[in-house]
Amino acid sequence: MDADVKEKYIKAGKIASHVRDAAVKKAKPGVKLLELAEFIENETRKLGGEPAFPANLSLNEIAAHYTPYKNDPTAIPENSILKIDIGVHVDGYVADTARTVAFSAALQKLSDASRFALEEAIKIVKPGARVAEISRKIEETIKSCGYRPVSNLTGHGLDRYFLHASPQIPNVAVTGDVRLKDGQAIAIEPFATDGRGFVRESSPVLIYMLTGRKPVRNMDARKSMEFADKFGGLPFAERWLPFDSVFKSRLSLRELKEKGILYEYPPLKETGMVSQHEHTLIVGDEPLVTTL
Repeated sequence: MDADVKEKYIKAGKIASHVRDAAVKKAKPGVKLLELAEFIENETRKLGGEPAFPANLSLNEIAAHYTPYKNDPTAIPENSILKIDIGVHVDGYVADTARTVAFSAALQKLSDASRFALEEAIKIVKPGARVAEISRKIEETIKSCGYRPVSNLTGHGLDRYFLHASPQIPNVAVTGDVRLKDGQAIAIEPFATDGRGFVRESSPVLIYMLTGRKPVRNMDARKSMEFADKFGGLPFAERWLPFDSVFKSRLSLRELKEKGILYEYPPLKETGMVSQHEHTLIVGDEPLVTTL
């Protein structure tokens, strides 16, 4: 990996870890998700980074992809579990990190299961390590804690302005001989649950990604396309759009979707509670965890 690129990955990781830890301290029952999301995104920019995706603040059985909408009144409930998933980029080079905050002793055990799995997985990371071995260790660790890994959520490689590059790093044992490469940037993110171990798409969709440009007639749709294009193919939040009302935002997005140039990230829902922990690493003989 080029030294300049590595430095950008490291800077993004330092910003992400600082913002993540500050957000964890702010997250308490009664705090509104919108307040927390805006803190995360504003703090990221203050420190010299940009959000690589909208702050994901997923409660209880929602595993991922929930971000608040404009004027969202949702507050953190008592006896809940919150996944704080943050992405930061510096010149397109991404740090992706998550921590779970549990607001009961029972849910803390669930949080610990994904944290332990992440710690054990990191121990295996080195050039030539088999992804299948990392996945097996994640599954074994979560099951040893009495929970299930979420089988259809995975860790992933990272590339410039590309959040889900190769390789996929499943949270359950797999076959195959895919191996890690020296200098590769990866994100490992175990999800543990007391549910079925499989997420399904739910609603409302609040995170999108522009996949191209096409002529659009509606002025608001054109305005949304121009706005989304600034993110270089990274996801954006509905609430970021430059409109005063949710109605206008959603109407403009509907035309972009009909044009086939909008990718949706629906909230991913389990039948039970879910925890998640995640770090970004640069693979090496001594792997560098950029988001510690």
